[in-house]
Amino acid sequence: MVAMHNIKLIRNDPQLFRQKLLSRKVDVDVDRILDLDIQQRDLIGQLDQMRQERNRLSKRVGKERKEGQDTTELQSEIRELGTKLKEGEIEEKKFAAQIREILLDLPNIPSDTTPIGANETENVVISGWGDIPAFDFELKDHLSVAERLNILDFKRGGKITGSGFPVWSGAGAKLERALINFMLDLQAGEHGYREMLTPLLSNRESMLGTGQIPHLEDDMYYCEKDDLFLIPTSETMLVNLHRGEIIPEDYLPIKYAAYSPCFRREAGSWGKDTRGFQRTHQFNKIEMVRIERPENSQQALTEIIQHAEEVLKRLELPYRLIQLCTGDLPFQASTCYDLEVWAPADGGRWLEVSSCSDCDTFQARRASIRYRPKDGKVDFVNTLNGSGLATSRVLVALIESNQTDEGSLAIPPVLRPYMNGMTVITVDQ
Repeated sequence: MVAMHNIKLIRNDPQLFRQKLLSRKVDVDVDRILDLDIQQRDLIGQLDQMRQERNRLSKRVGKERKEGQDTTELQSEIRELGTKLKEGEIEEKKFAAQIREILLDLPNIPSDTTPIGANETENVVISGWGDIPAFDFELKDHLSVAERLNILDFKRGGKITGSGFPVWSGAGAKLERALINFMLDLQAGEHGYREMLTPLLSNRESMLGTGQIPHLEDDMYYCEKDDLFLIPTSETMLVNLHRGEIIPEDYLPIKYAAYSPCFRREAGSWGKDTRGFQRTHQFNKIEMVRIERPENSQQALTEIIQHAEEVLKRLELPYRLIQLCTGDLPFQASTCYDLEVWAPADGGRWLEVSSCSDCDTFQARRASIRYRPKDGKVDFVNTLNGSGLATSRVLVALIESNQTDEGSLAIPPVLRPYMNGMTVITVDQ
């Protein structure tokens, strides 16, 4: 059975395990888990004894046959033991399946450094960068600016696909591509991540491995005929590249960066923050994934956050760093920090553009990803991930912050080389 949680930790301190999950608003019947675990282990012990007895009798049969003795009764005992073993093995698999079913639905336990809180209102602001800009003209929101410049078309996107699917046009398409290329060059070029390009369809085992299903299955786009899912993030693919592997210690750390479109049904999310590009079913994202020795995990998370921050600094967009409380953690995370960028229109608001998580061994256990130390036994790795960044809300802030009183859109200097030197987008382009 693939380990969903460290069952030894549950056995050693069941109340701590329960309290950790209660801080995430998840009440788990720990006694039920332990009862099933005890029954399974007792049965495994009985099965081991039966196998030993069967082996002992088989050796005796061999010996007595050589001596010309009648072994009919012994062979009957061996057959009876074989029948009991098969029945017991079926029963043991049932216990394993029941434990797996319970643990599969449980999120990661929060780290000791994660603040306890009920929901996003109790997240903690850690730091900020940049000054909130002042404007001497009336600001338009990103959608109004983009529609005036004829660079973004949600209406035609709705016609050809459905609500929440954008179409970039002309200089807008070039701007989106420029942002993607800039971010990928930064993470893969300067920050040392290996650039990857993965499939956009994931099998069920990969989605289970990183924790997108079963709890978020309703939010995924599903191809029933092939039992495949459109990926919600390339994190799914990058982590599962090593599913079922034992990685030599010398190969660590592994650092991947990938561009991909991301697809999310966002079931139940409509009705809030949905105007324009703030919540869509398809968006583009650069994802960073790291596979680390457990002792290096904290330093790796710090670096991922810094690498995401660097994007916003070079785009000259003010942002703040938020540590998520227990009640707002992503399912797979033990620790998580969000980056929120300032979008100045409509009185100004903070928009999440990156989520950087340490998943501890949670994903590694689900996906069976281990490493082999030079002087120790095989153990699970830690996996970490961070957006570096998602383009959609970055472009909300970028468009609103760089609009001019003439109605045009200034291109941030860092993106101009990716746009053939273009400095401004006007209505004529």
